[in-house]
Amino acid sequence: MTSRHAFQCDALIIGSGAAGLSLALKLAQHLNVIVLSKGPLVEGSTYYAQGGIAAVFDENDSIESHVNDTLKAGAGLCDAEVVHFTASRAKTALQWLIELGTPFDQETDAKGEARFHLTREGGHSHRRILHAADATGRAVQTTLVSQIERHPRIKVLEGYNAIDLISAGEGNQRRCVGAYAWSREERLVYTISAPFVTLATGGASKVYQYTSNPDVASGDGIAMAWRAGCRVANMEFNQFHPTCLYHPRAQNFLLTEALRGEGAILKRPDGSAFMADFHPDNELAPRDVVARAIDYEMKRLGADCMFLDISHQDSDFVKQHFPTIYQRCLDLGIDITKEAMPVVPAAHYTCGGVMADKNAQTDLAGLYAIGEVAYTGLHGANRMASNSLLECIVFAHAAAEHMLAEHATVTRPPDLAPWDESKVTDSDEEVIIQHNWHELRLFMWDYVGIVRTNKRLERAARRIELLQQEIHDYYANFRVSNNLLELRNLVQVAELIVMSAMQRKESRGLHYNLDYPDLQPNPQPTVVAPGHKA
Repeated sequence: MTSRHAFQCDALIIGSGAAGLSLALKLAQHLNVIVLSKGPLVEGSTYYAQGGIAAVFDENDSIESHVNDTLKAGAGLCDAEVVHFTASRAKTALQWLIELGTPFDQETDAKGEARFHLTREGGHSHRRILHAADATGRAVQTTLVSQIERHPRIKVLEGYNAIDLISAGEGNQRRCVGAYAWSREERLVYTISAPFVTLATGGASKVYQYTSNPDVASGDGIAMAWRAGCRVANMEFNQFHPTCLYHPRAQNFLLTEALRGEGAILKRPDGSAFMADFHPDNELAPRDVVARAIDYEMKRLGADCMFLDISHQDSDFVKQHFPTIYQRCLDLGIDITKEAMPVVPAAHYTCGGVMADKNAQTDLAGLYAIGEVAYTGLHGANRMASNSLLECIVFAHAAAEHMLAEHATVTRPPDLAPWDESKVTDSDEEVIIQHNWHELRLFMWDYVGIVRTNKRLERAARRIELLQQEIHDYYANFRVSNNLLELRNLVQVAELIVMSAMQRKESRGLHYNLDYPDLQPNPQPTVVAPGHKA
């Protein structure tokens, strides 16, 4: 008999960004779907993505060029087959979003016909970025949400934290059959059973003190999959976006790479440009190069920030193409048509994640991973701009095709055992979680940030081990809370990042170790399996 604190469905999707909602819409043509959203449906990394989505729409561009640019940006660690798989399906994925009503910007060509306005970002050799002004993620997310909210086969559970995955069977027969989820409002734990479970929880940038990501990006899916026995890969490659606005009232506000694509120049506090000293592509160099350049100049000069200047461009052009950034900066007293914007790098994107194939299947049968939570081989050692939202849509569609084909052969799991809270009490020392939280994010920024050393990594590993023991004891004795669940997951992800970073004896892409400054021949992804210790 089903408990009143239990749900059943054909497919459970944990996460409500572009990946999760796209999958839900595809599956709901035939299956009953539950979408688990940690916060409101519009909250998440997708909503705050500014730049756009890469796809070949220009007749002078080609899929081969998109592939080559991605491989180059990935610094020798991309899976070429997966890159081609993604780039060749990009236009179809974008056309699906367009058909749903996503309002990508258009312009009139020389013949007077309407066409999509394409911008260019770092690493791209052509203009191939479809965008909705400078708020593409918001346009995509609101379009998907509008479809989700009126779909009869989709049930959305807002304000629910996934705690852990539930599996059944042994050995090769083991299968994911659901998850435990904690209701923030009711403060109760529910079981959700489903023959198909998908992680679409985004990345783990909240493990760092400075991040462009919203608060929900706490590595939940990566940690849950690891605890369930799945391998992870390339966790050492954390992308630091070069240009986050440096302002006390806008700590997470990203300044899109499209600004540099449209001519913005990076400058020192004295007004001198510096990117020519670091890369021939200047401001359009890959993100890892730009982030390290800013970090280097800040440390060399003892400066709090560098500056991004687009004030030399026509003011109407700036307001038209970057209305969100213009207004936000104006609200903070910065007129970007007349003055430069103070910027610092910030943790932005997790290039590694849960290992998943082209069908988005993980090591555990019945468990899929799509979007930033997954490692597919697309990004390699560095993600090229505007390939992230693309990956969400392409792999959501691929996962849906696979699940729908498999559905007839999979039996619905039995009722699951309820969550046991018989041996825990309410905590009266929430301050411990806050202290551990701040300690983790600070030492990860200092020791496992843009530039690393062996000694810094060893220090981080020792501190993580101590934190894990404290958190384990706390988790075993007290009822769960949002901060406890996120901290537990972030510490696990921090360990995976450090373990992976200690394995790579070179500097490549986003991983830069002063003790191993050179590239090694024949690079391979860093794969870590449960039970492994660095």
